[in-house]
Amino acid sequence: MKNQLILSLFSGIDLLGQGFQDNHFCVVSAGDVILYKDIQNFTNVTKNAFFGIIGGSPCQDFSMANRSEPTGYGLKMLAEYKRVVLEASPEWFLLENVPTVPDIEVDGYHVQRFDLCPSHFGEPVRRLRHFQFGSKQGKILQFNRKQPIGKLERTLTATEGTKTNRRSFSTFCQLQGLPPDFYLPDLTKRGNYKVVGNSVHLSVSRAIAQQICNYDNLLHYTDQKLCVCGCGRDKLPKRQTATDNCRKKISLLKHKNNETKAA
Repeated sequence: MKNQLILSLFSGIDLLGQGFQDNHFCVVSAGDVILYKDIQNFTNVTKNAFFGIIGGSPCQDFSMANRSEPTGYGLKMLAEYKRVVLEASPEWFLLENVPTVPDIEVDGYHVQRFDLCPSHFGEPVRRLRHFQFGSKQGKILQFNRKQPIGKLERTLTATEGTKTNRRSFSTFCQLQGLPPDFYLPDLTKRGNYKVVGNSVHLSVSRAIAQQICNYDNLLHYTDQKLCVCGCGRDKLPKRQTATDNCRKKISLLKHKNNETKAA
């Protein structure tokens, strides 16, 4: 690849970006609220300077675990992510969020939605991460998802630091793919749990980066073998989807998008 420069938005501690760095991309961060950087002030991005844009925008408004009324902040930050993509015009973009996040539609890009867990790549922990991958060339990412073997650790969450039965922070970090001595001294212990729990597992980010390393040879979304939900899996015989969950996901997203448009 001639251009290996990646722009990272909503970086946090940027384990998503670390996976790309581990695959020889050069990752530039636009900053994050934990570093007192506001994406709304990140403007005048040079067009075509970046091969790709990655980032996980705030998800609380879209999470099914959130019992509060949406604040509008989630949609506002999705709009900021889209703005930067339009300004920078990269070859592709990758957005991480929860499965019920609305579609991000950007003119000139075909967008694929898919889910990944660390357990898909041999890790002993389940934490579903949802992605939207937009490509100017209509490229599709495909993954060889493994079936979990043995008992999995309970899900890693950003709120673990508030639990009485929380795991040690060193164990928590190791389960997320970090070294056991990882710690940010400028944050509280609870804050450290939060930023690590909010991160994408390193095995997941590395798997995505490895796929994109082979960008020119990726399948096109018009390949008739692929599931219509966009997950990148081969569809089942005489069906348009790869799994029952894919069919349910299509139905759920249609409902969610209709609610968003109505609002």
